[in-house]
Amino acid sequence: MKTLQAFLATARAALTAPPSKRSAPLHFVVGNESADLDSLCSTLFLAYFRSQSPPHTLHIPLCHLPRDDLTLRPEFSAVLKHAAVTFDDVLTLTDLPGRDSLKPEDTRWFLVDHNVMAGTIGQAYGNRVVGCVDHHDDEGKLSHDAKPRVIEKCGSCMSLVVEQCREEWDALSKEDSSEEALQINTQLAYLALGPILIDTSNLRNKDKTTPHDERAVAIAESKIITGSGYDRKEFFANVSALKEDISYMSFRDIFRKDYKEWTEGQAKLGTSSVPQSFAFLVRKAEGERAFVRELEKWSAEKELDVVAVLTAHKEDGKFTRELLVWARTGPGVVKAAKKFAEEDGTEKLGLGPWGDGGLDAEDGQGSWRRCWTQAKLENSRKQIAPMLRDALKGVTNT
Repeated sequence: MKTLQAFLATARAALTAPPSKRSAPLHFVVGNESADLDSLCSTLFLAYFRSQSPPHTLHIPLCHLPRDDLTLRPEFSAVLKHAAVTFDDVLTLTDLPGRDSLKPEDTRWFLVDHNVMAGTIGQAYGNRVVGCVDHHDDEGKLSHDAKPRVIEKCGSCMSLVVEQCREEWDALSKEDSSEEALQINTQLAYLALGPILIDTSNLRNKDKTTPHDERAVAIAESKIITGSGYDRKEFFANVSALKEDISYMSFRDIFRKDYKEWTEGQAKLGTSSVPQSFAFLVRKAEGERAFVRELEKWSAEKELDVVAVLTAHKEDGKFTRELLVWARTGPGVVKAAKKFAEEDGTEKLGLGPWGDGGLDAEDGQGSWRRCWTQAKLENSRKQIAPMLRDALKGVTNT
């Protein structure tokens, strides 16, 4: 078996070869633009096994973020360490040749953890998608000719990836039972387990954990060599602590670490998922007004009509969610945001007032902001973003 590090070196050589010596088409695997732990690890894992499977076409794993943004993800670094890989080994958007050098017709793209390619690479290569493994809502834009076309609900996309790769993983394990191969299997298992345990809270979040996740954890843990020192609870706690620590980050980094955006009609929606509470963010900013100014700067930089911040954290051992929505640029988006709050807020999300309303504001013209606690904890960005996008459809007066 080839180590993950050796595989990544092969992928880098193929991507960075001069155009005249580059094999065509190049096959890529890419996760979604939030580039969270699930997307990043799933990209590496799926590309590795797609490359090992007949007809053994090399699949290049591309982390969907600039190289400089890797430092915002210490949890990814920790998981990579268990797989004997560092940030220097992985490929990012920074490493992707320009469109003049890498023509769309010379590429094929496999999506993981999303089913519509977004961002700048989506604009350039979005019509070259040939396969998909995802756990979000099916947006209906991916061809039904894609093979595979796996879009199923589960806690972590990695769980679907592991199930897709299980047959090849088992075959490789049987072909090579050397000590080195056993060690490589352990490294790949850690790569798979990191995001699944994080996304399902160590398989304890009943709203997120599905049989897919439970099966994938069992498959991965069966590959870990005896005496490796693996302890599921300890591994989860270590990675989780790194993911949740944003105390050292600037607000710009906090907002962009786990960020996704969409354009619906004439309205641009940006969403930031944050692993701490609004109380934490307000304290960090040294006041509610200061926090709002930081969010205003970020929204202006991204040219957002609507910005949403979704928090998820534990308070006194209890899991909690909160939501802030700010319609910023006119009566059209204000009306859409109010529609979302009225139609989805109470029944679907269980939204209630946050604190004494210190983060709420309305100017009666083109700006409306509300912050809520969220009682229905089963709803994360996977559910809330489509609600906001639906509310924004048809908005013209922004």
